[in-house]
Amino acid sequence: MGENRKICIVTGSRAEYGHLYWLMKEVQGDKALKLQIAATGMHLSPEFGLTYKIIEQDGFEIDEKVEMLLSSDTPVGLTKSTGLATIGFADAFDRLNPDVVVLLGDRFELLAAAQAALIARIPLAHISGGELTEGVIDESIRHSITKMSQLHFVAAEEYRKRVIQLGEQPDRVFNVGDPGLDYIERLKPLTRQEIESSLGFKLGEINFLVTYHPVTLSPRGSAAAAKALLAALDRFPDAKIVFTKSNSDTDGRIINQLVDAYAAEHPHRAIAVTSLGQARYLSVMKLANVVVGNSSSGIVEAPCLKAATVNIGDRQRGRLKATSVIDCDETTESIGAAITKALTPQFRATLPATESLYGACNASSRIKELLKTTELDGIITKTFYDIPPSA
Repeated sequence: MGENRKICIVTGSRAEYGHLYWLMKEVQGDKALKLQIAATGMHLSPEFGLTYKIIEQDGFEIDEKVEMLLSSDTPVGLTKSTGLATIGFADAFDRLNPDVVVLLGDRFELLAAAQAALIARIPLAHISGGELTEGVIDESIRHSITKMSQLHFVAAEEYRKRVIQLGEQPDRVFNVGDPGLDYIERLKPLTRQEIESSLGFKLGEINFLVTYHPVTLSPRGSAAAAKALLAALDRFPDAKIVFTKSNSDTDGRIINQLVDAYAAEHPHRAIAVTSLGQARYLSVMKLANVVVGNSSSGIVEAPCLKAATVNIGDRQRGRLKATSVIDCDETTESIGAAITKALTPQFRATLPATESLYGACNASSRIKELLKTTELDGIITKTFYDIPPSA
């Protein structure tokens, strides 16, 4: 193991950056390592809030900005964006010459980074492999990145077994928990007054945090489901609603237009925010009566904060879900019934006993140590692990 091993962490969205923040701090603070940051995707888009500025405000230096997003969320546009990202990462990795590239999750810009690293023969470390999200193309992207990676940091034992089932050597698959929980452990939540002041929006006795992302494999289309969600929210006229906007997947812009229009029609009840940032987002989540939508944060982070989640549709189908999560269909009736259940005294009485299924905190520290100490000589060459017949 050489001194100053260069660890290049790729981030393309606000959500994934929140999970990577403490790992980046851990690597930055270790004298044996050199942190490199490649920002791409929504971070560099004015439409999605230019969130690379948050990374810089947090005390990080971005080494490479890989521009890639076309102003389109059609399948053709996203495919072309992925191609631009592959070209951009080829140049970025050539300049940075990292010892390891770290990717978290399953978005299309990470598939581009993985391809560029694979062909450049740079070892890949993948966080959050082995998970299932059967309603979106992310499912296939996640498993593809697993097959391109040499090191795997998973969030639960079930996910570790699945990565091994994909043919990865067991001694390279580490169950470390979900690094997103490290942020919750260290969070000093904003007070209600601080949140209201920051948003310029008055909260109420009942508050919903709503994030709805496209379901890329849905034959129904995301717009119809988003309209059903908004119609369900109309059934709770006393609730105040904080929307965080959709990501850049296919139909993301359509959803955001619907959300913006809803917030404009109901200015005293609803506000739409492009990006809250991790601290504000988790602070609102902690205060909210119900977290509504189909974001992974309702599955991973919300249970840690003992918050009720109404999980809509198939986007998170296949993930481990705590008792605080209520699944429902993408219909107004089903969503409304789930929110009603989440607000009942009986259901709320169960929330304090909610247990996280994504490990304890300190995943970031464990990942950093493994990135520092794992022998990299010869790691590029992979052999397929066949599970013994008796297993």
